[in-house]
Amino acid sequence: MSKILIVGGVAGGATAAARLRRLNENDEIIMFERDEYISFANCGLPYYIGGVIKDRDQLLVQTVEAMSKRYRLDIRNFSEVVAIHRENKTVTIFDKRKQVSYDESYDKLILSPGANPFVPVYEGTEGSDCIFSLRNIPDTDRIKDFIAEKNPKSAVVIGGGFIGMEIAENLREKNINVTIVEKLPQVLRIFDYEMAQILHEEMNKNGVNILLNEYVTYFKNQGRTVVLNSGGEIKTDMVVVAIGVVPESKLSKSGGIAVGPRGHILTNESLQVFDVNSGDVVEDIYAIGDVIEVKDRIDGSPTAIPLAWPANRQGRLVADHINGKKVEYKGTLGSSVLKVFDLIAAGTGNTEAQLLVKGIGFKSISAHRANHASYYPGSTPISLKILYSPLDGRILGAQAIGKEGTEKRIDVIATVMSMGGRISDLSSLELCYAPPFSSAKDPVNVLGYIGENVEAGLYELVDVKDIDRLVKEGGLMLDVRTSLEFSVGKIEGSYNIPVDELRERIAEITCAKDAPIYVTCQVGLRAHIAIMVLKGMGYSNLYNLSGGYLTYRNFKYVPLLQCHLNNCGDMDMDQQIPAPMPSVASSGSSKVIRVDASGLQCPGPLMATYKAIQGAGVGDVVEVVSTDFGYTKDIVEWCKANGHTLESIKGEGSAFVVRIIKGEAGSCNVGVMNQKNATIVVFSGELDKAIAAMIIAQGAVASGKDVTIFFTFWGLNALRRSNRVKTKKNVIEKMFGWMMPRGASRLPLSSMNMLGIGPLMIKYIMKSKNVDAVEVMIDKAMGLGVKFIACTMSMDLMGIKREELIDGIEYAGVGSYITSNENVGTTLFI
Repeated sequence: MSKILIVGGVAGGATAAARLRRLNENDEIIMFERDEYISFANCGLPYYIGGVIKDRDQLLVQTVEAMSKRYRLDIRNFSEVVAIHRENKTVTIFDKRKQVSYDESYDKLILSPGANPFVPVYEGTEGSDCIFSLRNIPDTDRIKDFIAEKNPKSAVVIGGGFIGMEIAENLREKNINVTIVEKLPQVLRIFDYEMAQILHEEMNKNGVNILLNEYVTYFKNQGRTVVLNSGGEIKTDMVVVAIGVVPESKLSKSGGIAVGPRGHILTNESLQVFDVNSGDVVEDIYAIGDVIEVKDRIDGSPTAIPLAWPANRQGRLVADHINGKKVEYKGTLGSSVLKVFDLIAAGTGNTEAQLLVKGIGFKSISAHRANHASYYPGSTPISLKILYSPLDGRILGAQAIGKEGTEKRIDVIATVMSMGGRISDLSSLELCYAPPFSSAKDPVNVLGYIGENVEAGLYELVDVKDIDRLVKEGGLMLDVRTSLEFSVGKIEGSYNIPVDELRERIAEITCAKDAPIYVTCQVGLRAHIAIMVLKGMGYSNLYNLSGGYLTYRNFKYVPLLQCHLNNCGDMDMDQQIPAPMPSVASSGSSKVIRVDASGLQCPGPLMATYKAIQGAGVGDVVEVVSTDFGYTKDIVEWCKANGHTLESIKGEGSAFVVRIIKGEAGSCNVGVMNQKNATIVVFSGELDKAIAAMIIAQGAVASGKDVTIFFTFWGLNALRRSNRVKTKKNVIEKMFGWMMPRGASRLPLSSMNMLGIGPLMIKYIMKSKNVDAVEVMIDKAMGLGVKFIACTMSMDLMGIKREELIDGIEYAGVGSYITSNENVGTTLFI
């Protein structure tokens, strides 16, 4: 018979105790817990505060009395182990109720003390009753009692990790105005930035403010005024500090036990600790749970992952090892999931940021697919991202955000990862399928199919973080969505040819067949089809924008209240809370047309809306039910562009209900838009006209207008590079090139050119009068945001290649110019 002591009675400790008894009826097992409760539901605490969990007793997975009886354990709560004496194999315990200390011997000792909230020492908190942290049931009771007694209207949550996000959501459930203050550029580091952006928007939509790149420096007014590093101040009724946790490893010092650089106890594969001096294994002492450093299963590097699954698994393994079984803890992937209002967010393995820090090469794939067959009611999209090694295809990490079935996909990928699986393995997974549950091509399979296409060399993927730069450098951004989708939102500089028109309009693509072409659609599928068409026509340098325009749009989202607080001054959170969506009352006599677009993926809901609006009368209400949360972003811009009133967007179960009041044709604030925009068509190639165009453009920008300059025919010479660029041309194209001036600095005057003397004279006068040269004017206009468009048809006629033109311009045909000119009040031809 052995005497086994366990320090800590929650996840890991309670699991170890139960397993020890099941394996051996005779051992003496004593478990110490310094607080009142053992084996409580840590992860459920925020939901009890928010009222989602009604009964406090439901948080108690096991009570001292029930567990003691069932497993014949000696459980001593209110008992804190304060010292370990390895030389005589005893520990010292402080009984909090009796206020006495005593020693207890052991044959085996298991350390499972967990972790504590990290709460910095802030100036200005003295005497405060409104600053809280959350670790256990007493902390929960204090927060819940404060809300019941003080009825706070506002709260600041410091930290955007798991606990911070969950407490923010549940405070919002109590109708408290909540602001999250996060030091990093995003919440939840287990997700990459463009994925976290989906959660930023979901929090904003539900009335939670997020301040990123901000941290608290001190408090005023006994904690009711939060002062930020930017100098801004937030007035609030309560504060919850949820920055993170630190290991409760102070016992290791008295026991001579080795710890890592952040204080986590070091263990071997059997979870036995090491001596701090010799480095030898201490065979009779084990450590488990949040207090220990573990091995990252991706690359074997040391890490700390305070999650419930590892703690429970480690507790079981230690019990097995004590009872003579050969065990090995293989490390932790970090698989995790949380609820963020109506979304489920899950991840496993490493993120892109982690891999970059470690110097591990990777490729990434982003995709958006329905959680089950789109024709079956209630289908909703899941946004996925997977990272894998370019060397052997081994999966390094995965993330998913969506609704029902989201975590299932991460569980599947985590299982593949635990067996060393590769990206190519995902396509051959035979997963359950029926319309209510999945698709014949499950989203996990789709990630594998995309990976196979990339590895087979059909195309490369381009990341949303890089696409703006590549387009500015002159790359062709081909958007193959419908013109309706394109009008709602697009990547700046992109050219629109719907995928079903691509074969007929292929002549509009004038670049060389080996020039890079970046193709996008809404989520990537139509872009793949377009790429295969282009490949069949001889184009060879093709890229698919990973995740499509939807991922790009997520990446560009700006969270609410992301202002510079030092310019905002004091913020009263009772006044700053954003309403999820302002509501406009519609006429009671209006006809209501209800459209069920559930299960339709983009552009389905938008097309359904368009058709319904076409059949409605002015003032009628079109009510659209959609499960595509990307549609809720599109519809805002679509209504603005088409003169309709967006009355409301409301959640209804797993769907969104959008109410639109049809406006009069052409009533979309055109008068306002006319005053804001201007276009200039430059079709002459003379210096004085180019100067005039630049001066007018800069003046228009200074007046608050958005300006587009469309260069066609001889006007294209102003955009040519001044140096000679080698390109493949036929004889006629070469002749045009020889006869036309290269660049703005070589343009002739429209009159008084005098064999080139006139331009020299005007340049001299401009310099003496401190007037910028035309090429400088062009640079400044670009810097002010003036859009420069080169006519591709004219380029083709005149033999001008993209390589010959300066950086920073866009390429389009007359169709795109006309589209950009639809709502413009001022148009000049020069």
